[in-house]
Amino acid sequence: KWCSHQILTGFLIHVFNSKTAELISHHQVGIKQSFPKEGWVEEDPKEILQSVYECMERTCEKLGQLNIDISNIKAVGVTNQRETTLVWDKETGEPLYNAIVWLDLRTQSTVERLINSTPGKNKNHLKHKTGLPISTYFSAVKLRWLMDNVEEVAEAVLTHRAMFGTVDSWLIWCLTGGKSGGVHITDVTNASRTMLFNIHTLDWDPELCKYFDVPMEILPQVKSSSEIYGSVNSGSLAGVPISGCLGDQSAALVGQMCFQDGQAKNTYGTGCFLLRNTGIKPVMSEHGLLTTLAYKLGKDSPAYYALEGSVAIAGAVVRWLKDNLGIIQSSAEIEKLAGDVGSSYGCYFVPAFSGLYAPYWEPSARGIICGLTQFTNRSHLAFAALEAVCFQTREILEAMNQDYGVPLSQLQVDGGMTSNRLLMQLQADVLCIPVVKPSMSETTALGAAMAAGAAEGVGVWSLTPGDLTTIPTDKYQPLINPEESEFRFARWKKAVQKAMNWETTEPISNGNGPCSNGNGPCSNGNGPCSNGNGPISNGNGPCSNGNGPISNESGEH
Repeated sequence: KWCSHQILTGFLIHVFNSKTAELISHHQVGIKQSFPKEGWVEEDPKEILQSVYECMERTCEKLGQLNIDISNIKAVGVTNQRETTLVWDKETGEPLYNAIVWLDLRTQSTVERLINSTPGKNKNHLKHKTGLPISTYFSAVKLRWLMDNVEEVAEAVLTHRAMFGTVDSWLIWCLTGGKSGGVHITDVTNASRTMLFNIHTLDWDPELCKYFDVPMEILPQVKSSSEIYGSVNSGSLAGVPISGCLGDQSAALVGQMCFQDGQAKNTYGTGCFLLRNTGIKPVMSEHGLLTTLAYKLGKDSPAYYALEGSVAIAGAVVRWLKDNLGIIQSSAEIEKLAGDVGSSYGCYFVPAFSGLYAPYWEPSARGIICGLTQFTNRSHLAFAALEAVCFQTREILEAMNQDYGVPLSQLQVDGGMTSNRLLMQLQADVLCIPVVKPSMSETTALGAAMAAGAAEGVGVWSLTPGDLTTIPTDKYQPLINPEESEFRFARWKKAVQKAMNWETTEPISNGNGPCSNGNGPCSNGNGPCSNGNGPISNGNGPCSNGNGPISNESGEH
C-alpha cells in the first residue's frame, strides 16, 4: 500500500511504501517564479495546479511501468510552501492575482507602518497570540496588499466571492472539485503562518482579523494535519482520499520522526528552517525565534508546537551565483569550486537579499560581500556562500538553545542542499556538533505521506514509536578546533552588522497607494492603517491609540 505526496519547489510527487518508507517512484515538474519588480516574487496559480495534474498522471504512468496497480495508492498528502498567498473566485474558480511568494518584500513599507502604530513600536505586538513578529514573511500583510491594490480581489471580497488560502488550500480546493463542491480547508501548521491564527485556541482570531481588516468569511476552515478532507475529483487518482496536509517544514519534522520533545531538524532548501519540537505547550521565544504549530496528527490528537528559526536565503544564494553572476553553470558545481580553495580567506558573504529573518527580523538589511582583497577569486566567493548558510544556521541554533534551555547535541538535516558533502562538513565545523543526514533526503515528502497514511479511515501507516522505520544515516563530525570556529563566527557576526539598516522602502506618496496620505491601507485617511478611524489607527479603530481592543488606552490589549 502506498501514499502519494505533493510538494511545490517545482512540483514533485513521491510515492512511498507505507510499511517500509521506501520511495517507490517520483516525478517533478518545474514551475516558474516571476519577479515583476525589485523585491517582488510571484508564481502563477494555474501553472501550480497544472503541474500537479501533470505530476499525478506521469507518476501513475511510471507506476504502471513498474507493474504496480495504481489502486494500491491509498491516500494523498499535500505539503507546500507556507505563507505564499492566493485569492481566487469561488464562483468561477479563477485566481484573481498571482500567488505572492513567502520571500516577497512588497509589503515592507506597510509592515514598518504597522510596527510604528503599535505601542512602543513593537514588532512583537501580536506575538502573544500568533507566535510571530509583524513581518513581510507572513500571509496577512500579503493578503492585505491584494485587497488594497488588486481591483478584482477587492470586488470579489465585497461581493462575497473571494477565497483566501495558502498553496495547500488552493490545491485541495481544486483537487476536490473546485467551483463544483471543492473543500476549502487548511491545516493548523499552515494557518499558524498567517498572523490571523491564534496558536492557543487553534482557530482564526476575530481580533487579529479586525487588526488586518480581513473578513473571516474568506478564510479556509482549519483542520488537523491528518484526517480525510475529501477525495481527488478527477484523473487517474479519482476517488483517492486527500488525508494529509502539512506546511513543508512541519512535514520535514514529521518525516525526520522528531516526535519527542526536544528533537530538532534543519531543512536546507531555498531558505533554511530549523524546527525543534517543544511538545504540547508553546514556548515563546525571547531570542528572535518563532513559535509555530509543529503538527496535529488527527482530529482528536493534541497539537504539538515547535520553536523555529527561519533563514530566507540558503540554496537561493547558490542559484544567485549561477543565474546572476554566472560563476557556476549548475548548482552542483559549487562544491568542487569551493573545495578547490578550502577556505574563504577572510571573505564573508551575508546574503540578506530579502532582509534578515531569524533571529534579527530586520527587513531593511541587504546583502553584502566584505573582506575582499586582490587575492579573492570566485572559488573564495563560492566558499563564503556555503559558509553563510552554516553561519546563519549557527545563529538560529544558538538562539534556540537559549530559549529551550538544553543545548542540541547533534543536528538532523534534510533538503536538497544536504547532497553537498562539503556544506555538511562545514556545518559540523561551524556548529561544533555532529550533523546527521538520512540516506533518503526527501523527508518533507515522507512526512506528508506519513500524515496521509495514518489518517483515521485510511490507517495504512502506523505512527506508533515501535512501528516507525529506522532510516540509515550519514554522520559528519567536527574536524576543526572550537577556537577556529569561534573566530570565524565572530567575523561573520561583524559582517552581519554591516548589512543592517539599508533604507530601501519607497517614500510615502500623496496619492491613494498602500502607504499614502490618502485612503490607502497605510494612509493618513481612513484606510486600515490610518491616522483616522481605520482598524490600525490613531483614533478609535480596533488596533488604535484610542479605545480599540488593541489600544493604548482602555482596550483589551
